[in-house]
Amino acid sequence: MTDEDALERALRPGPPQADARPPEIAAQAAREGLADVVYATLDGPVGRLVLAASPRGLVRIAYADEGEEPVLAELAARVSPRVLADARPLDRARRELDEYFSGRRQRFELDLDRRLLGPFADRVLTATAAIPYGATVTYREVAGAAGSPRGFRAAGNALGSNPLPIVLPCHRVIASGGGLGGYTGGLERKRMLLAIEAGHAG
Repeated sequence: MTDEDALERALRPGPPQADARPPEIAAQAAREGLADVVYATLDGPVGRLVLAASPRGLVRIAYADEGEEPVLAELAARVSPRVLADARPLDRARRELDEYFSGRRQRFELDLDRRLLGPFADRVLTATAAIPYGATVTYREVAGAAGSPRGFRAAGNALGSNPLPIVLPCHRVIASGGGLGGYTGGLERKRMLLAIEAGHAG
């Protein structure tokens, strides 16, 4: 098999398998700009995360219990079928998340690819990103900041489908009565993220 054949097989549309591409194929594809999306995993206190990036920036963070293959299939369908396992382009994102989990980072400085967000969700998550580290606001307050004060249920739906949790901190949004509300990664993860921030805020 020629190098060109190997690259063509490595970049064939469909959910990629991390063990199906030798490192040298991934490196060659990255050098030649043949991958539109790269992905890697990161283990942290909230479990394993699947991270994905395009040339525009970080495009997806998923909790591993969402299932790696469904996440990669979503990326192939909505961003590009040329998806490749390659950790190196995600080194900065992995480092900043490690620093966040250890309490050494309160603000992310990553380029983000927001194409998986609709217009309203983009406004909601932009408002969410402005919530200070260690603070919380209500769904109603976020909806108001996004320009739709009565749309708190729609804001909750937008937060629940956040493609970039933690970096766009939907865990900082709680119910009006002080309850946690919901969270795509489960309430235990939401408690953990709020506890990490509570322990290092100030």
